[in-house]
Amino acid sequence: MEKAAAFERIRDIVGPSGVVAGADQQKYLVDERRLYQGEAAMIVRPASVADIARVMAVCHEARIGVVPQGGNTGYCGGATPSSASNQLLLSLERLNRVRELDPVGFTMTVDAGVILSNAQEAAAEAGLLFPLSMGSEGSCQIGGNLSTNAGGLAVLRYGTARELVLGLEVVLPDGRIIDGLSGLRKDNTGLELKSLFMGAEGTLGIITGAVLKLFPAPQSVETAWLAVESPQAACELLGLARQVSGDAVTSFEYISRNSLDLVLAHIDGAEDPLSGDSQHFVLMELSGAAAGAALRDAVEQVFSDGMEAGLISDGVLAESGQQRSALWRLRESIPEAEKHTGGAVKHDVSVRISKIPLYMQQAPGELPSEAAAHLSVYGHIGDGNLHYNLIAPEGCVAAEWRTQWGASLSHAVHALAVRMGGSFSAEHGVGQLKRADLAEFKDPDALSMMRSIKAVLDPHSIMNPGKVL
Repeated sequence: MEKAAAFERIRDIVGPSGVVAGADQQKYLVDERRLYQGEAAMIVRPASVADIARVMAVCHEARIGVVPQGGNTGYCGGATPSSASNQLLLSLERLNRVRELDPVGFTMTVDAGVILSNAQEAAAEAGLLFPLSMGSEGSCQIGGNLSTNAGGLAVLRYGTARELVLGLEVVLPDGRIIDGLSGLRKDNTGLELKSLFMGAEGTLGIITGAVLKLFPAPQSVETAWLAVESPQAACELLGLARQVSGDAVTSFEYISRNSLDLVLAHIDGAEDPLSGDSQHFVLMELSGAAAGAALRDAVEQVFSDGMEAGLISDGVLAESGQQRSALWRLRESIPEAEKHTGGAVKHDVSVRISKIPLYMQQAPGELPSEAAAHLSVYGHIGDGNLHYNLIAPEGCVAAEWRTQWGASLSHAVHALAVRMGGSFSAEHGVGQLKRADLAEFKDPDALSMMRSIKAVLDPHSIMNPGKVL
């Protein structure tokens, strides 16, 4: 089929309201971090799974590359088309229904285009919890979360996006629909196909629906901002908190003094919860399904035992929802504060929790000294994930500094993580930003297996060209 004729057929399938034209296209063509500017031969917003399947069948026949896009909040350019103007960008935003909520089975079946915060709200209305949570939850979509196996703020307690899924509906590159929405917790009938598509970043097919796990809504939440003596102390405190609380720790976030100072300097209304000059902080949150004082007693015991063990030097416990929000705002505002400096060279590495102190000790010495980078280090220390971000020194033009030093700085940060048995991409994926890292650091046999799977499912390589593999 000629490509021109194929695009006309696609236009007929999705209808006039399903085609994005003119100035409205721009928001789809630039990634969240403004690292990539793409062009598309056509941008479509199908209104149903059946329409997506029909569109994919046409693209498969005409060999048209397809870039699936959710909320377009990714950090690695995984949902941005190339500049060649020959790809179809397929937005999932019109597939935004909560199809079913099962309060007996603790599941929710949703379209892939459902915004994460809307999924959270739907669960909450039923007195339940969908625990996936991140700074972009007001705009990111479930399909994108699953395609990148998103992490977020509650991985320690509930796991990554992959661990919150009981079934998927996927449209394959040739238009076939895999309906795996049974929602069964036990189904031992061969290969678990859904795992192939979570973390594949749209390179194997398009996730169009999912059955999500729900949990009892917490009736008690306790939040503490703690000054700790060192990264080692933070890691030891995590173990203590899990033991004392009966593993009720939901979030355990590390914040360096540098990162906190950026927030205090650039975010209106931000205030330091503590006096003093502590260099390391932990934002710890515990939650429980039962109301009462038991959780408060647990967090106070963690504080007392941590002080006695020399792990904590100071701290404050949130006494209200307003205080809890203020503490979380300090943590969640760090990326915004970094933008006020002209932006950071961002990293998303993970190592075993026990190796975090060693990583943080060695990493500065791995960086090119001539770059004179300023550190902004924070992250989900409870699951071993650090955002080891680097900022231009004062007096430099940030964009020029990143152009000069960004590649060598990132290579140093990533290589150290891999040497320690860790990952150069803990939760943000590969996209187009980290393809070279994947080729360099991933086990060659694992890469070969990935390519073999891709060749079977997408023999014409039309799915998200130029991403991951």
